[in-house]
Amino acid sequence: MKIVILEPLGITDEKLAIAAQAVKDAGHELVAYATKTEDQDELAERGKDADVLIIANQPLRKNVLEKCEKAKFLSVAFTGVDHIDVDYCKERGIAVSNAAGYSTNAVAELAFGLAVSVLRNIPACDKVCREEGTKAGLVGSELYGKTFGVVGTGAIGCKVAKIAQAFGCDVVAYSRSKKPEMEALGIPYLSLEELLAKSDIVSLHVPLNDKTKGLIGEKEIGLMKENAILLNTARGGVVDSAALAAALNSGKIAGAGIDVFEMEPPVPADHPLMTAKHTVVTPHVAFASHEALFTRAQIVFENILKWESGSQQNIIC
Repeated sequence: MKIVILEPLGITDEKLAIAAQAVKDAGHELVAYATKTEDQDELAERGKDADVLIIANQPLRKNVLEKCEKAKFLSVAFTGVDHIDVDYCKERGIAVSNAAGYSTNAVAELAFGLAVSVLRNIPACDKVCREEGTKAGLVGSELYGKTFGVVGTGAIGCKVAKIAQAFGCDVVAYSRSKKPEMEALGIPYLSLEELLAKSDIVSLHVPLNDKTKGLIGEKEIGLMKENAILLNTARGGVVDSAALAAALNSGKIAGAGIDVFEMEPPVPADHPLMTAKHTVVTPHVAFASHEALFTRAQIVFENILKWESGSQQNIIC
């Protein structure tokens, strides 16, 4: 069986060899490309003879997949799969698994990095300190005692909720399904509208799909407190960026920490959130810790062996 890694997985060759050892021991051929390509023809050429394809966050659509005629399984080195043509995979009978859970700690930790950076004005403090300035005008706020709203209580949302409690926050949640482990921690589930109106910090942890696209728009932002901040380490399309930027610039809400946008970085300089007030932005880096990237490589190869044995895990389709 030929396994092709269509783009780099963000780990060293040594780490990749460790993660892939089990599939090599099983006698499978492994081809790993060291560069990422946006050229659709080249992407198809890389995968044309593969039985199994491995992809991270490179978009993989029907126009490429239909040229990968031997493909039977797609192991996605990512949690979200909105960049994959899942409908076509279903049509073709290509099984798909994701790397669920690999970045839970990494994303949760960055969410709090963004929260503290916004609340304590860390980028501005860094800048003024290097310019021989003082704290004048840069006195910030604490997390302790704030109401922290978690939107989406999957693995990452639950982790964020627990960390927020450790900071001394009063945590509330919104999700389509309630988690007993959250309720056991005394965390109440509210409607989205109630959560937005009550929270001082709102942290988003939902996938991007037809039900969540534009979930936070002008109307929803209008429900938030003027001292509230919004954190998005989920997907850019969950938030109306123009509406958020307008709210930040008008002082309707106090700040935002944003790791994801409607497109993958580089983000255009004229994107509305690039110049919005009281905003800390990062280039879709929440998932990208050394530990998380190695863990996802391990999961990717485990997915292949499980699928081969007839016990597919982390099933998307």
